Amino acid sequence: MSHLSDIPEKPVVGIPMPHESATLHVTGAALYTDDLIHRTKDVLHAYPVQVMKAHGRITALRTEPALAVPGVVRVLTGVDVPGVNDAGMKHDEPLFPDEVMFHGHAVAWVLGETLEAARLGAAAVEVELDELPAIVTVQEAIDTESFHGARPLMETGDTDAGFADSAHVFTGEFTFAGQEHFYLETHAALALVDENGQLFIQSSTQHPSETQEIVSHVLGVPSHEVTVQCLRMGGGFGGKEMQPHGFAAVAALGAKLTGRPVRFRLNRTQDLTMSGKRHGFHSSWKIGFDAEGRIQALDATLTADGGWSLDLSEPVLARALCHIDNTYWIPNARVAGRIAKTNTVSNTAFRGFGGPQGMLVIEDILGRVAPLLGLDPMELRERNFYRPGQGQTTPYGQLVTQADRISGVWEQVKKDGGIADRKREIAAFNAAHPHTKRAVALTGIKFGISFNLTAFNQGGALVLIYKDGSVLINHGGTEMGQGLHTKMMQVAATTLGIPLHKVRLAPTRTDKVPNTSATAASSGADLNGGAIKNACEQLRERLQQVAGSQLGGNASDVRIVEGVARVLGSDRELAWDDLVRTAYFQRVQLSAAGFYRTEGLHWDAKSFRGTPFKYFANGAAATEVEVDGFTGAYRIRRVDIVHDVGDSLSPLIDIGQVEGGFVQGAGWLTLEDLRWDTSEGPHRGRLQTQAASTYKLPSFSEMPEEFHVTLMENATEEGAVFGSKAVGEPPLMLAFSVREALRQAAAAFGPSGVSVELASPATPEAVYWAIEEARQGGASRNGQVHHGAAVNGHAGNGVAAGADTADGRVLADAKALNGA
Repeated sequence: MSHLSDIPEKPVVGIPMPHESATLHVTGAALYTDDLIHRTKDVLHAYPVQVMKAHGRITALRTEPALAVPGVVRVLTGVDVPGVNDAGMKHDEPLFPDEVMFHGHAVAWVLGETLEAARLGAAAVEVELDELPAIVTVQEAIDTESFHGARPLMETGDTDAGFADSAHVFTGEFTFAGQEHFYLETHAALALVDENGQLFIQSSTQHPSETQEIVSHVLGVPSHEVTVQCLRMGGGFGGKEMQPHGFAAVAALGAKLTGRPVRFRLNRTQDLTMSGKRHGFHSSWKIGFDAEGRIQALDATLTADGGWSLDLSEPVLARALCHIDNTYWIPNARVAGRIAKTNTVSNTAFRGFGGPQGMLVIEDILGRVAPLLGLDPMELRERNFYRPGQGQTTPYGQLVTQADRISGVWEQVKKDGGIADRKREIAAFNAAHPHTKRAVALTGIKFGISFNLTAFNQGGALVLIYKDGSVLINHGGTEMGQGLHTKMMQVAATTLGIPLHKVRLAPTRTDKVPNTSATAASSGADLNGGAIKNACEQLRERLQQVAGSQLGGNASDVRIVEGVARVLGSDRELAWDDLVRTAYFQRVQLSAAGFYRTEGLHWDAKSFRGTPFKYFANGAAATEVEVDGFTGAYRIRRVDIVHDVGDSLSPLIDIGQVEGGFVQGAGWLTLEDLRWDTSEGPHRGRLQTQAASTYKLPSFSEMPEEFHVTLMENATEEGAVFGSKAVGEPPLMLAFSVREALRQAAAAFGPSGVSVELASPATPEAVYWAIEEARQGGASRNGQVHHGAAVNGHAGNGVAAGADTADGRVLADAKALNGA
């Protein structure tokens, strides 16, 4: 067992315990960024001047009317920026733009004594615009060749030869929607200038170091003049990885210019209309299978909807390409990627970071073609799994070392969920109920853990032991409700060998741990846990030297367990508090900076080859649904999940993450339907789903009636902190099973062997149209082409339809659909 994964005697990790702030959360006592204004005097309020057109050049910006509004103190514009007028890392996001790039783009900010004064001031600002044509959808971007950023190409094997050897070839197109983060806490920041003229910024950010960097270059000051703190976030999900920086810069600029604290917080509608979403994608594909249904070749193009600026679109696209294989070995592949430039909000990170989009493409393909191949979808998936001991690599060249876990979690779900018996029960139910159908689908996941950019795979920590034996830990990760802080306290207590109550955690801030990576890519526990363990090991080694001298033994024989130091083979002992006090009087350093870097990573972005991931997280989920044939309405009857988290650092936290990730994934795939005005009218480009009243989120009514989550046992991950694995993002993709179950239930309304398409999100309307397609015979195996209908304007899916060719192979010629 590796040093990093070795677990000592009587560890605190692995023990189920509640979130460290759970009591504060449920009592309302937990403080968030915007709560801090009540503890700050003379706060000014910032409010955006939004332009409600999708695209146009600003020809006039008149702020004088705003200054005449009572309570307005100042209007911030581009002329006020002392440094660089840009809020992005790609220098393509002007903080104060002279060209409006999306409907609701903020071009100036008003500071007022009250929020209402600032709002009225913003309404009084006069903006004149020379309107320009706007590209709203990814299909429009493709048609006009509006792209930006890198165009990666991933290749492996000989794709042409693979298709030549294929007994069955299918082609198709598939467009699927993005997703709104809808965190409970919207974007917020509070900036003030301290007595030394330095800026202190409280920000709801997943990346405090990058917020610090952006603020410093906007203000034209070095980073050591800016401190950013994140107390906690009321949700982030990736939406606060890149996009808080500009908002924090607005507050910081206002504080610097006025000398007063400046508070910034978006209301819900502003947050929905100004901040980025999960990237929607368009995919076109061609896939070949041998006579047994094993994939021989894949040729695909993935187009991500980047929005108006690049943000994180390039790494999101790269991860999508890296995950198009999911759990399946594809010996010959050619997958191209590109980023559409549209006049919508700049899309950004969202839990899974492109991985779900890539995996959805292959899962959609297999779900559509299984009936055309005469195979049960479950069987088709199993036949294509990566196999242990075969030396199989991903299309980008990384060896898949734990292929046994892909089939391991799959088989456990089948067994624990009684899938075989339930499939027979479902068949009997469907035969007896012509207007209601049930189906159960099983899907698996293989998700790579690490940042795509190797340099980001590092973490830092600062651990302090005080004379009374209490311990304060600082690390670079941020807490957004995912339980990272809970795990880090358990890691510290385990490494030092002390009870958990001895450990306290300080808020994340840039003057304690510098140059940190974002809390993202599911790497928070790996990176920061490794750094905390490193710092605590330094301290433990120093204290073992002290204990050895006090107890009359060698330091290497000292063990600190449950707050008591003992020498192996001796009855003598020394309590932790006494040990620390003794160390202080012996002038032993009681603080340590820890550091961790993920080893074994390599990535060449140009050739799109390497080993970008430390390991893969695996899981499998079976979902049973019931669908009404008259309306398309459905309910989730049962979910069974087995997920691989290695040796769990905190099982209660991890199960909560699996449950929450699954539900959020189901929301993306079945409910959450982002709509923009695509008309040529005056509101073109306007987000139409601007509130919870029009954007449907998962609620209690969508929860499965039975929900079984099991963590894989005996799953130690060598080379990760205490043998654990990341858990934040991978469970979201378990929700593919919901969508595939809906597809199969819809197909059950038609003849045997029917293949149906399903839009994403698979709303009840989309399911209804899939049912209608099934009743009409769908894309059946007899070679007849049927056109499925896009729902409410979603050009969602192509058609996989069989057509006999001269050489006897089956060619599916998919037609893109542009409207219902």
